[in-house]
Amino acid sequence: MDAAILSKLLSSDGWALLAALPPYDERDAMKTVTTLRSQGVPADLAAAVVTQSRLRARARAKFGDFADGMLFTAHGLEQATRLLVAALHARRYLDAGVTALADLTCGIGADSLAFAGTGLRVVATDLDECTAAIARWNLRHFPEADVRHADGLSLDLRAEGIEGVYADPARRVRGGQGGRSRRIFDPRAYEPPLDAVWALRETVPAVGIKVGPGIAHEGLPDDAETQWVSVNGDVVEVGLWFGPLAPDGPGRSALVLRTFTDDDGKEHTLSRTVRGTGVEPDVGPVGQYLYEPDGAVIRAGLVGEAAAELGGRLVDPTIAYVTTDEAAALPSARPVDAAGAPAPVATGYRVLDTMPFGLKRLKSYLRDRNVGRITIKKRGTAVVPEQLRKQLVLTGTEEATIVLTRVSGNQQVLLVEPLGAV
Repeated sequence: MDAAILSKLLSSDGWALLAALPPYDERDAMKTVTTLRSQGVPADLAAAVVTQSRLRARARAKFGDFADGMLFTAHGLEQATRLLVAALHARRYLDAGVTALADLTCGIGADSLAFAGTGLRVVATDLDECTAAIARWNLRHFPEADVRHADGLSLDLRAEGIEGVYADPARRVRGGQGGRSRRIFDPRAYEPPLDAVWALRETVPAVGIKVGPGIAHEGLPDDAETQWVSVNGDVVEVGLWFGPLAPDGPGRSALVLRTFTDDDGKEHTLSRTVRGTGVEPDVGPVGQYLYEPDGAVIRAGLVGEAAAELGGRLVDPTIAYVTTDEAAALPSARPVDAAGAPAPVATGYRVLDTMPFGLKRLKSYLRDRNVGRITIKKRGTAVVPEQLRKQLVLTGTEEATIVLTRVSGNQQVLLVEPLGAV
């Protein structure tokens, strides 16, 4: 988005036009643009309001109803923190006694919204002029937020009275006109580089950095709490928290968040934190139950801790499946009393049968049981589920779930029955 289009969107006519659009439907997008053009709306403004309508529809997954009063860029929305998670970021700073912080890479302002919304004074900066202008608009209701088009690393933190620093470095290279962005895996190539942000803890100890879930364990700072975060099973980010923002000390942890709406329409969020203890899990045969730990637990390398919590053992030392002989008595994903209930740490299955993997044998086994629809889960195998499904040529009327994995180094098939999250 360029400055001219942004100016038109923020005009009274542009904002009214955007507010008057019907709920976004991809099938009607071109028709809507054509209708606007026939009403005399300039082509660039018509395209811009329809694009904003599309981005708002996508943004509701991260911002809920707040999305209806915001502006977005595709890149900014892609990297923006979910409001649920941003609120937890803000809580860390509040609990650490921080009253003023710098958001060095504010983007469209997602985290700064949460910071300012909890009463923190925020100096938010972004290198891109239009992105900073969008953040300023999104934060227009919060006098606590000072949004600047500037390099956050150039701030004089002491002179500004800054007590905490937050950064969400850009981890994608934007494509050309209409091109797709490309993910960056080297932290030194982030904007700004991680090393430059880490160095700020020498000036302001309370430093928090959001990075991508795929960041390697090697090279992470020893003095940070590194926390992988998942929301409803999707691993959404890693947070690096330094100094007073890590009250439990350095190390790896996983934060599991589950949301649901009860029968009265009330929304609930369940959470569970799994911390590294260095426990070495047992490895043994498949029992009556199989558990797949949450993705944040797996990414954090805390499967052993999950196995200990579940009272189980691994099926293989290199595979993130836990097995038990008795069902784990852990919380539901929809507790009757949600207040303070912990989030499920794994998804469970009852094991109905096991066998060595072989296409001919598996095909015969499933046909004998009249299976026609199959869910395939895999871990530690090169089998491609889509190809296997075609090779099985199932025509029955029953449904089944199978798990393809290694058990004590051997390829196995497990016929399982889903139990849900526990």
